[in-house]
Amino acid sequence: MAHKKAGSSKAKQKGNVAGKRLGVKIFGGENVKSGQIIVRQRGSLYRAGEGVGQGKDFTIFAKRDGKVAFSQVTKSKKKISVI
Repeated sequence: MAHKKAGSSKAKQKGNVAGKRLGVKIFGGENVKSGQIIVRQRGSLYRAGEGVGQGKDFTIFAKRDGKVAFSQVTKSKKKISVI
């Protein structure tokens, strides 16, 4: 019989795991330049609108210069556009 209790997962062994720096980087009404990151996210909580692109890791970025505008799509999802 084993005399040691099974350990936890590898990620939990190291006590201080760094955050992933997700979230909104540029808020509504702020000026943005082409190529700037607006939102970093996991999954598509924010949808890409006009003047905005979405990367393969769901990052929302500006395709042109302008102002950032947020609009509600459903109760939980928002659309981001650059005007």
